[in-house]
Amino acid sequence: LALTVAGVGPGDEVLLSDFTFPATANAVIQTGATPIFVDSGANDFAMDSGHARVLANERTRVIMPVDPFGQLADHLSPEQLAVEVGALLVIDAACSLGASRGGRECGAHGDMGCFSFHPRKVVTCSEGGMVTTDDSLLADRLRLLRNHGSRRTPGPTLEFVEPGFNYRLSEISAALGLSQMRRIDQILRDRRTTANRYDEALADLEGVRIPTAVPGTTWSYQSYVVVLDDSIDRDVVIAGMAEGGIETTIGTYACHQHPAFSDGRPLRDDLPNSARFAGRTLTLPVIPRMAVSQVDRIVETLALILGSS
Repeated sequence: LALTVAGVGPGDEVLLSDFTFPATANAVIQTGATPIFVDSGANDFAMDSGHARVLANERTRVIMPVDPFGQLADHLSPEQLAVEVGALLVIDAACSLGASRGGRECGAHGDMGCFSFHPRKVVTCSEGGMVTTDDSLLADRLRLLRNHGSRRTPGPTLEFVEPGFNYRLSEISAALGLSQMRRIDQILRDRRTTANRYDEALADLEGVRIPTAVPGTTWSYQSYVVVLDDSIDRDVVIAGMAEGGIETTIGTYACHQHPAFSDGRPLRDDLPNSARFAGRTLTLPVIPRMAVSQVDRIVETLALILGSS
């Protein structure tokens, strides 16, 4: 929806983070535009602004960084690049509700921010999402296109202005989300408490790199994702944790490695950081009101698996 409102279509290019769930890239494909995958930084999961600058050109219609795992990325460089090339900045903020950076909340950067209310997110409506913007013209078109391209007339009918979508959030789903938003501060405190306990318990565990927030940032910890050393088989660890009754999973995907986005071309080798994170990241459980004893058991099980591998 946001990309359509941004005017993206065939012949356009959209720069986006390669290390992300493929929904980000699918949205580009559905407009008929070409996704241009940008590598992650060497030491964090967010878009590498230097690589984005190399890839930007006159066909770049939108730059779309991703806020990974509840970590609000640095959007100042992409924002500047978007201005330079005449593109819009659309933030994939699916995971970052409640995060902030430099005093600015998630969704406050760029032209539009796209949020998810999937069951794994900090706030869930069971599915669906929202788009935020401070541009009244963009907001009007978002409202128009989400409801079949219709608007109210003075009488009892609708006027259908242009072809649109059925992207409305149901009233029941919205009520579910609003009930959680009333206690969002407590939800975020619980997640940050869990993350802090993970930080302490994992600090001395060899072979595991914990996420480290830069000064001036506050994360929402939609997920707690660690990076395993190259000598560790991540998939073996996931299987071992499952045998111990603990569900873990991968971080996310390197989109360029998947057939939907390769067009049958040989596997690229110019996105090394994204590829490394796709194979090395491990997501540990974060659930509401998680007990310290639960975190400690997870870390103890992980330590046993790593010690025997």
